[in-house]
Amino acid sequence: MTKNNPFCEITPELEHLSELSAKCSVIDPELYSKYDVKRGLRDINGKGVLVGLTEISDVCSTKIVDGVSHPADGELYYRGYNVKDIIAGIDENSHFGFEECTYLLLFGSLPTKDELKEFTNMLSKYRTLPTSFVRDIIMKAPSRDMMNTLARSVLTLYSYDDRADDISLPNVLRQCLQLISLFPLLSVYGYQAYKHYHDGASLFIHPPKEEYSTAENILHILRADSKFTPLEAKLLDTALILHMEHGGGNNSTFTTHLVSSSGTDTYSAIAASLGSLKGPKHGGANIKVVKMFDDMKKQVKDWSNEDEIADYLTKLLHKEAFDHAGLIYGMGHAVYTLSDPREVILKRFAKALAEEKGRMKEFALYELVESLAGKMIKEQRNLQKNVCANVDFYSGFVYSMLGIPQELFTPIFAIARMPGWSAHRLEELTNANKIIRPAYKYVGHHTEFETMEERSAEKITDEDVKEEPEKCKKEEKGKK
Repeated sequence: MTKNNPFCEITPELEHLSELSAKCSVIDPELYSKYDVKRGLRDINGKGVLVGLTEISDVCSTKIVDGVSHPADGELYYRGYNVKDIIAGIDENSHFGFEECTYLLLFGSLPTKDELKEFTNMLSKYRTLPTSFVRDIIMKAPSRDMMNTLARSVLTLYSYDDRADDISLPNVLRQCLQLISLFPLLSVYGYQAYKHYHDGASLFIHPPKEEYSTAENILHILRADSKFTPLEAKLLDTALILHMEHGGGNNSTFTTHLVSSSGTDTYSAIAASLGSLKGPKHGGANIKVVKMFDDMKKQVKDWSNEDEIADYLTKLLHKEAFDHAGLIYGMGHAVYTLSDPREVILKRFAKALAEEKGRMKEFALYELVESLAGKMIKEQRNLQKNVCANVDFYSGFVYSMLGIPQELFTPIFAIARMPGWSAHRLEELTNANKIIRPAYKYVGHHTEFETMEERSAEKITDEDVKEEPEKCKKEEKGKK
């Protein structure tokens, strides 16, 4: 398709211009050290530069002993509550944990029974797309990338909102609650449209059910028969909780703060956050994990053989297997070193679902890789700190067991993270009255302006001057 589509053709002219662009874009790496630039807004030890304050969540990976910071098992807190305790405290028969945590993140306290009922009713009421939106927007020119579809739909909703540019807190809250409610529909319907028009799959659009939770509705509208087990709904609800917030410094949430500080509308701010999350360095990592394991299953004959697994992992680190990137996907985190609390919790639920689905052999493979990979990375990379599995390690496996296609892995992340982005947008608008504007130091040079005639005239370079005497000698010799 690309070869025959002039819209996306890379011409020789573009190749030439891109070389010119690359040539003038290179910055000497030593200059970053010279001017003490914290690349990636992180110091030499990987610690994030402090750029803001928040009361929404806390990401902890160390403990202080005798005034000295030491690595510790990771902990994640939502509004002061340990996520581990939140999940343990939710009724085992309830699939509305995501809604409880959404209330907590937005309003600062856990809801009572009556408050939760009123809140879920409000979300259910907002879970309705504008008239003909599916036909006129989602079904038209469906994209192969569901994050693109989701962002486009969010930006289009601006046109349906009579108060789109009103950034008063009540109106922003209304917009955020609507988007929280609509994200599952926009994502799954976009996927159904793509599969129908591009792959010829049967098209079905199930309307959401008022009495269902977010997790239940996702499974309901995704599956042709709308059927799911309580464990499936519980596991998806838990996965959503674990992905809904992770501090203000992660790339997409910082994007929310950054763009919100300009005073722009909610739809534009959230579309920007979606653009950030779409990046493979941020929201698409679990897809890489699943594909890595698919390759591993083909290359390794005995999934229980520790030596065979270790040999494959060594090839990964030496850029001799899978995508030759030298990475074991799902391992390592910018903050957590000993353990990622989200991974610990999700692993427990993943095992329960693997038993229900008859996929314990695969779970055992994941578990074996997890036990080997961290040590191997630390030894072969000569690292001082430990390397643990992160939440992406098991999340893709969980989604695959739930029958969620890979195209929806990152949109599921977005559905989960929307309450977190909403809380941070509200926090930014409440507390900040300055646009976020960090500094970039100019390290180029100043030069005199040249007129068009001067720029177009033939240039005489130093090489030309050196070559001229030789040229004259040859010409004199020729005359003789």
